[in-house]
Amino acid sequence: MIASVEAIFLTTFVLMNQRRQARTEEDRAELTLHVSLLAEHEMTKLAGLAIAIARELNVAIPPDTEVDELTKNVPPDAILDEIDKNRPEEKRTS
Repeated sequence: MIASVEAIFLTTFVLMNQRRQARTEEDRAELTLHVSLLAEHEMTKLAGLAIAIARELNVAIPPDTEVDELTKNVPPDAILDEIDKNRPEEKRTS
């Protein structure tokens, strides 16, 4: 009986620790997502600035669809809102 009670306590502690670690991993993943979105937003601004400088210096810019995609402004908040909409109810942030 003592061994059973001890096993129950150990299992409870292990499960609590796993849950805490899972929350920590989710928080880190969300932080990484935020940093990546902000970096992409800044890179978009830099690409637009480089193209504006090239136009000002009369440097020919080849017509390329990748250039258009690089300078397309997508606000990070819109992406985060879309991700939040597609999350299950219990994981949504308020």
